[in-house]
Amino acid sequence: MAAWKSWAALRLCATVVLLDMVVCKGFVEDLDESFKENRNDDIWLVDFYAPWCGHCKKLEPIWNEVGLEMKSIGSPVKVGKMDATSYSSIASEFGVRGYPTIKLALIRPLPSQQMFEHMQKRHRVFFVYIGGESPLKEKYIDAASELIVYTYFFSASEEVVPEYVTLKEMPAVLVFKDETYFVYDGKFQIFNSRKTF
Repeated sequence: MAAWKSWAALRLCATVVLLDMVVCKGFVEDLDESFKENRNDDIWLVDFYAPWCGHCKKLEPIWNEVGLEMKSIGSPVKVGKMDATSYSSIASEFGVRGYPTIKLALIRPLPSQQMFEHMQKRHRVFFVYIGGESPLKEKYIDAASELIVYTYFFSASEEVVPEYVTLKEMPAVLVFKDETYFVYDGKFQIFNSRKTF
């Protein structure tokens, strides 16, 4: 009888541990190549890992708890993990040089002129990347990862940018501050004023 109770208690503990692991893992998304397109729709906190990495394996249960905590507090931030060895081009785009690497992906799209104008009213200073894939975009993503706590980072098409903005080259990074903007194209800065147009 005592052996049976010990066995039942052991099974119950194992079930609770497995259930806890399953529930926590449910809040961390396994990401793949579709993340490249889908990341623009949400704010992401991503763990780039390698399956063979010992530190990554130690981080996994903690990362699952992060996912559970973000979900339980109602955070808009989604938590994900990506095998950086399988999706090396995406890992490279985020500047991953070792494992594990945690990055905050917070470059939000500005899909319309109305949304752009709304952001101008809400934020005194913000950055906008205009253009497709490029080395400049990689630098922009790196800068956004480092400076996200200080300002806002967006991406947009050329059609969304207000008419008073002139771009000599694409791609470009625009920095909006109050009633002015700066253009950074990877080589130099040009100051432009909204009031002169």
